[in-house]
Amino acid sequence: MDQQNDQINDTVDAPQADNDHPLRHRPAVKKRLAKYGATFEPPRDDAIIYPDDDSHSFFAKGRDFESAYVNHKYTDKEKEILGTYESLDYLPSQSLVYRHWLKRQPRRLDWDRWIMMGLIGFTVGFIGFLLHQIIDVIAEAKWDKARDLIKAGELVIAWLWVTGYSLLFLLASSGMVVFLRPSAGGSGIPELIGFLNGTVVRHIFNIKTMIVKFFSCCFAVGCGMPIGPEGPMIHLGSLVGAGMSQFKSDTLRFRLPFFERFRNSEDRRNFISAGAAAGVASAFGAPVGGLLFSMEEVSSFWNMKLSWQIFFCSMVSTFTTDLFNSAFKAFKYQGDFGLFKTDKYILFQVWFNSNPMIDHSCTIICDFYQ
Repeated sequence: MDQQNDQINDTVDAPQADNDHPLRHRPAVKKRLAKYGATFEPPRDDAIIYPDDDSHSFFAKGRDFESAYVNHKYTDKEKEILGTYESLDYLPSQSLVYRHWLKRQPRRLDWDRWIMMGLIGFTVGFIGFLLHQIIDVIAEAKWDKARDLIKAGELVIAWLWVTGYSLLFLLASSGMVVFLRPSAGGSGIPELIGFLNGTVVRHIFNIKTMIVKFFSCCFAVGCGMPIGPEGPMIHLGSLVGAGMSQFKSDTLRFRLPFFERFRNSEDRRNFISAGAAAGVASAFGAPVGGLLFSMEEVSSFWNMKLSWQIFFCSMVSTFTTDLFNSAFKAFKYQGDFGLFKTDKYILFQVWFNSNPMIDHSCTIICDFYQ
């Protein structure tokens, strides 16, 4: 596996031109085998590439600033860049030798696979707990100070405080994505779907991407932006599934001798699908919703055994998040550890008051951080 992942510096000669050869029109060139098996190394996601042969005007139809219903017009340079990306097969190659080898293997109970699903679910659930607690800390610090200023009658200073506080965290959230890890931008769901369909995308399952994604989401949601942590939680869950299932890290340069049989493309993508489902389950408190999301939206290969394993992973993730959220709010112990509260996941709540002395008998409360 290490030899496949390491870059091969050897060069391969193309077949020499021959009058009788079917490829005689091709000149003899030097080809370089890259890290992922491509002939040429694809561009890094941290580099912003502008094609040199872009002669279109600013308002040209089909270029950068267009709606999703207009097809993008690629230049020759962009087509060359797209041609450097390779795809991977999800399932191993089927052959007579491989089928005979499978028949000779002893029957497994897959207990290690269930343990891995549980570990992924617990880790994703705990990350969801930390995410919500940090968001609560950032939001409460802003509104507590603003409330004190409003009570003192200093409305202008309160407005400046809220605006400046939000801009500070917004700049920090955007800056770390732009300058440190552009692959952590957005929800990460399109990149996840592309990877599970066989497209190799660099750095979307990297430990640095996970750290930047986590803190960027905390700062952006905590400062009051009209976004939520649900999309990033899906990417964070898939990051946990991609890294924990392999028990190794090329960035941190360590390789543990555990669960080595999961270090293949099929198992890794199954655990990534489980991590994405656990992220949905942690964000919404819905294990069935996580299973359905992974099965219907992101995955292209499925089987019945994988359904039960991912459902177990989603249940562990939801239980872990609810267990810790029941006792803590903004990292302050509230008591009632283990007492699950349904109002944690109520986004739109209607209160009705039958007292005729109250003018507003029905109040709609929309609070995402209740």
